[in-house]
Amino acid sequence: MDQPRFSQHHERVREMTNSQPTTVGFIGLGNMGSGMTRNLQKSGFALIVNDIRREAAAELLEGGAIWADTPAEVAAASDVVITMLPTPRHVDAVVNGLDGILAGIRDGGTWIDMSTSVPEVANRVRADHPDRGLHIVDAPVSGMSVGASNGMLQIFVGGEASDLQRLRPIFEAMGDPERILHVGKAGAGYAVKLMINQLWFSHLVATAEVLAIGVKAGVDLEVLRQSLIASPANSNFVENDVLGILDHGDYDEGFAIALACKDLGLSIDLARSVGVPAELSGLVEQIYRRAKAQYGDRAGEMTPVKLYEDLIGVELRRAPATVGEQVFA
Repeated sequence: MDQPRFSQHHERVREMTNSQPTTVGFIGLGNMGSGMTRNLQKSGFALIVNDIRREAAAELLEGGAIWADTPAEVAAASDVVITMLPTPRHVDAVVNGLDGILAGIRDGGTWIDMSTSVPEVANRVRADHPDRGLHIVDAPVSGMSVGASNGMLQIFVGGEASDLQRLRPIFEAMGDPERILHVGKAGAGYAVKLMINQLWFSHLVATAEVLAIGVKAGVDLEVLRQSLIASPANSNFVENDVLGILDHGDYDEGFAIALACKDLGLSIDLARSVGVPAELSGLVEQIYRRAKAQYGDRAGEMTPVKLYEDLIGVELRRAPATVGEQVFA
């Protein structure tokens, strides 16, 4: 396939990176991508970056990263190009658009999609460009913006094991080496991430419901939580994740509920595509969408808890004296 022609700007980008270590192109500098790119930069990778907001790249550019005006220029100037984008629609536009990744990536090049997405976009690229020798890897992450900032993300890699081995230094710059997992063939990474999210959201709704009922029935909130922890019904959500709300009223606005609803929709779509009924997941999605409608798209991903607080007229908060103390007599 003939290589596309590019602007003088692209040629300057390519010349500036020829003498650098492995050059990573990164598209998507939001809450997750910003932390991931900072850690790539700290690990010595030369960066070519692009985002819909150039100001999102300011710190990276000060550290030596190079801005590219289009995804095509990112791909053409990079050894590996990574996408970290909000929805499959965004991934499709960035990959297949007029100035998209496919217009710039070299034959035999590597594209890693770390978005929470579905296999369709990558599968279409494979089907439409079978002779280009492209290495396409799905590698969604868990760990929220905190994990992205401290370089301790969990990464779930779908694709060839040989690609994971070759790309491991890049993954280790962003994630916990012990939790970079090869989960199967292409598309398996997407599926694992959607199932993790689905179960976490289900834990949140179930926990909110149980705590609200127990408190309304007159049980002390922390006594109830400690009883759950001591029981077979314990979960990491009850033991750890819910504390942001119970101690600080923090519904985690770092991840908007609109994105949570998007992920839940993708999970339900996956269930339909494989023919598995998902009644409980469908109900959890409805509760999330009700919270989004009531509190707005930018409310935090844990805002469904507030639905239950409003229903019982009580904020679920631990008394300061009980935090970190034994509450049983």
